[in-house]
Amino acid sequence: MVMRNFALVWLAVAAAVTAASGKDWKVIRFGVDPSYPPFESKAPSGELVGFDIDLGKALCAKLNARCEWVENDFDGMIPALRARKIDAVLSDMSVTEKRRQQIDFTDRISYSPTRMVAKAGSDLQPTAESLKGKSIGVEQGTVQETYGRTYLEPQGVKVISYQNQDQVYADLKSGRLDATLQDSIQAEYGFLKTPQGQGFAFAGPEIKDDKILGAAAAIGVRKTDGDLKEALNHALAELKKDGTYQKLAAKYFDLDPSAGPQP
Repeated sequence: MVMRNFALVWLAVAAAVTAASGKDWKVIRFGVDPSYPPFESKAPSGELVGFDIDLGKALCAKLNARCEWVENDFDGMIPALRARKIDAVLSDMSVTEKRRQQIDFTDRISYSPTRMVAKAGSDLQPTAESLKGKSIGVEQGTVQETYGRTYLEPQGVKVISYQNQDQVYADLKSGRLDATLQDSIQAEYGFLKTPQGQGFAFAGPEIKDDKILGAAAAIGVRKTDGDLKEALNHALAELKKDGTYQKLAAKYFDLDPSAGPQP
């Protein structure tokens, strides 16, 4: 009886969403950047894998929808969303006031502050004074790029932008970069805890700036698609309530990626 009532609730939610918008979300096209493990990346087989991918599939299952994955460089996510090439951004996108001016966001899906990575034993700190004359790598379109351009570059720090995160780490390993700025969870689980990240470590404390860096990550949607936002929020809440979210997170992290302030 409980399962029957659960199904009836979701049918009612789906019907209400469709009635409100006139659109039946049977297919949801998620924009993803597959250079950002453990959130999303490509397996040797070419299959998209990662926490965001698993979460998207679970959300679609709750909504009786089919996920379509659209690979995109991160700096092109919002333009692609606004041009209706995708329906939502599921790519560890931080919620900031600047982004809110262009798009809307669901409830929080993860929280991870920005941290700097450099060679292990480095005495570098994530400050303009420590980094003056040094080269810092960031991915294009990220809040870390905005932070670097705003606070570090004017003080003599060389901020170098890359098309994707894989390229950032490649130049860090080759010695072309002195350090990088990125999401701390991504850095820890997608780089430092892998063979690729041997010899590197976090340098200095977390970087806090809610205005530029945001306080959490969420799914980006168009302002005109409030129905999709509502449906995703309902589904996300159910995934957290029934333990699915926690099980998915445990595949990739030994922490709760959703812990932290609300966006």
